[in-house]
Amino acid sequence: MCGVVGIFGHPEASTLAYLSLYALQHRGQESAGIVTTDGDTLIRHAGMGLVADVFSRDVLSALPGNAAIGHVRYSTAGDSHRSNAQPFLLRHHRGPIAIAHNGNLVNAALIREELEAGGSIFQTTSDTEVVLHLAARTPVADIVDALAESLRHLRGAYSLVAVVPGRLIAARDPLGFRPLSVGRVDGAWVIASESCAFDLLGAEYVRDVERGEVVVADVGGLHSFKPFEDDRPAPCLFEHVYFARPDSRVFGESVQAVRKRLGAQLWEEQPADAEVVTPVPDSGMYAAMGYAHAAGLPFEMGLVRNHYIGRTFIEPSQQIRNFGVRIKLNPVREILAGRRVALIDDSIVRGTTSRKIVQLCRDAGAKEVHVRVSSPPTRGSCRYGIDTPVAEELVAARHGVEEIRSFLGADSLGYLSMEGMLRAAQKEGDDVCSACWSNEQPVKLPRADTRQLGLFDKTVR
Repeated sequence: MCGVVGIFGHPEASTLAYLSLYALQHRGQESAGIVTTDGDTLIRHAGMGLVADVFSRDVLSALPGNAAIGHVRYSTAGDSHRSNAQPFLLRHHRGPIAIAHNGNLVNAALIREELEAGGSIFQTTSDTEVVLHLAARTPVADIVDALAESLRHLRGAYSLVAVVPGRLIAARDPLGFRPLSVGRVDGAWVIASESCAFDLLGAEYVRDVERGEVVVADVGGLHSFKPFEDDRPAPCLFEHVYFARPDSRVFGESVQAVRKRLGAQLWEEQPADAEVVTPVPDSGMYAAMGYAHAAGLPFEMGLVRNHYIGRTFIEPSQQIRNFGVRIKLNPVREILAGRRVALIDDSIVRGTTSRKIVQLCRDAGAKEVHVRVSSPPTRGSCRYGIDTPVAEELVAARHGVEEIRSFLGADSLGYLSMEGMLRAAQKEGDDVCSACWSNEQPVKLPRADTRQLGLFDKTVR
């Protein structure tokens, strides 16, 4: 769960990177960082916290240059520590290079063991640092070729940006798990995880970085090549269901449009005897719109989200029922009281929060609460860059729908089917990653004991 951005050819590259990270803040709130170059040296600033916490006007003025990369992080591999804040900057025999990465490398731990046995010294616990060490050891002269060669050894998900003096580099893994797009503003090139970053800059969306593609921006323009063997497409469907911003285009599709179609399909499969449709904000919003429109029911915001919660808050000494949820969500009694409510959410993970939300609706006087979920039951843990609990903690991995309904305290519970989700997303089952619902892994490990892949191991397709 991270966001990356790259800028090339703009005199205010650091400021554009900073603004882009603001737009991508939903992809990671743990740390933020920017590296810039003036064509000779690379300068880095990174820290823990939100973009607004890490950067100030004075900090940005100390990051000169016409090229930059940036990163916002939510850790899925590596500790939550300042040393793991990206971008990473390394100086080696070809000169300096900085890299920022979104995704998760399933064979990073074993590669790291092999590199350390060969003398490499790691400064962080992040899987991203493996890429830099591989590139530094690759015996080719050009850094772009070295980076591409290092990526050949990796298995899993990566959408990354890198910067060296005079060049910006971007790459997506051959399966295309995570999104990455190319934009243009004031003659400069912009690379970002989502197109919402382009909107903030007033940049024009040009195209997606293709899966298995390496893109290089320099004074001669934009160049690309595909150094990897072609593979099946596996874009993460959870980006459309939950993770990406609704105002973005990812994998060539409008996120909000897909979510509305998911909601409409949910009504076709799981109609509710309800008087009003209300979303669990914010991620359930557009699915609820689609559900309400298909059902011919009123769409109303029966729950209001507090968007101004800090990273810590002081709990009262006297116990307040469901305090953790109430600090984030508050029911609107005038909408819910005395009515049969269809409560729409994008997913149910552990179920504990959903149970408390159902109770909030009950406390506000809802006559009935019918929970509808715009994706199938979440039964698997993600290995490709989304922070999900281990399977043992997923309520749907251990219980059936009726048991979950009883646990939630809902009058009824309905999930979207896998077939319906694919139909709404206009995808084929073999053309996406749906592992968190199906447990079918696009990257299969060589042994059933989930041993991670070694540097020269082959994946089993």
